[in-house]
Amino acid sequence: MLVLGIETSCDETGIALYDSELGLLAHRLYSQVAVHAEYGGVVPELASRDHIRKTLPLITEVLNAAGKQKSDLQAIAYTAGPGLVGALMVGSCIGRSLAYALGIPAVGVHHMEGHLLAPMLEEAPPAFPFVALLVSGGHTQLVQVDAIGEYTMLGESVDDAAGEAFDKCAKMLDLDYPGGPRVATLAESGDPDRFTFPRPMTDRPGLDFSFSGLKTYTLNTVQKHALDDGLPDDQTCADIACAFQEAVVDTLVIKCRRALQQTGFKTLVIAGGVSANTRLREKLEQALAKIDSKVFYARHEFCTDNGAMIAYAGCQRLLAEQQENLAINVHARWPLDSLAPLK
Repeated sequence: MLVLGIETSCDETGIALYDSELGLLAHRLYSQVAVHAEYGGVVPELASRDHIRKTLPLITEVLNAAGKQKSDLQAIAYTAGPGLVGALMVGSCIGRSLAYALGIPAVGVHHMEGHLLAPMLEEAPPAFPFVALLVSGGHTQLVQVDAIGEYTMLGESVDDAAGEAFDKCAKMLDLDYPGGPRVATLAESGDPDRFTFPRPMTDRPGLDFSFSGLKTYTLNTVQKHALDDGLPDDQTCADIACAFQEAVVDTLVIKCRRALQQTGFKTLVIAGGVSANTRLREKLEQALAKIDSKVFYARHEFCTDNGAMIAYAGCQRLLAEQQENLAINVHARWPLDSLAPLK
């Protein structure tokens, strides 16, 4: 089955072509970072307008790259949520309308299921069952994955997600958007022994996360060492970034180990934008090796939002004969564990 995948949930337009027999044929990604950078974050209306401008040209580009025509398509998968409603509507309307015009099925894909399944695009994918750590945008979740569509929520953030905490830390340190990668880069030159930040909710049982207190602790540290311009000196900023990153990473690692021990599984999948963090990957690999477990993740280009993960996830559901009717439905919020299992 040849499936076109369309991702427009937030600030990146991702298009991909996936063949159920041959694998990923072509993919393209347009990032809106430059559009939103001057505002310090995503402006929903601007995001929607940019998706309108970029989606159709990218579809044409991907088809040309794969040597295919629209008439070769056998199905279309598009992100139906969660995400920004206006942005979701762009991809959903284009995907559903194109499928109708071509007389082929279409399916709305859960954005986080796409991230969860992104490692399946690799040459050596993980086998079910496994525990998944989803750290993307406003989501930080630990999920027991028995099969596609068979998800049990083990824990999630009760306030700020890890990615949001990184972005807020970046603003405190006056770093450019997007904040997460900027904090990680700055942390590389920091002294890991100067500050020790708390590892929130690790001193109690359970698998939920909370990063709002860590955010406040970071702000207090910045203010305590601020100079006349409102910021600490450059080295102190680097030391704070390092301490912050270590606290987030250690918290995620502790919870992941706890989830594996609770389920008895030996495989962890980490997916989403924060999964590209080098320090997180390094510490997870070290920690899991000690308990005879393995960690899997997608290549860096598929950690952030992309069309390939949507095309793959959609293909699996289409092969199970799941598809949408003509109504176009999108979901700003959409619980992952509400999805139907594959038949």
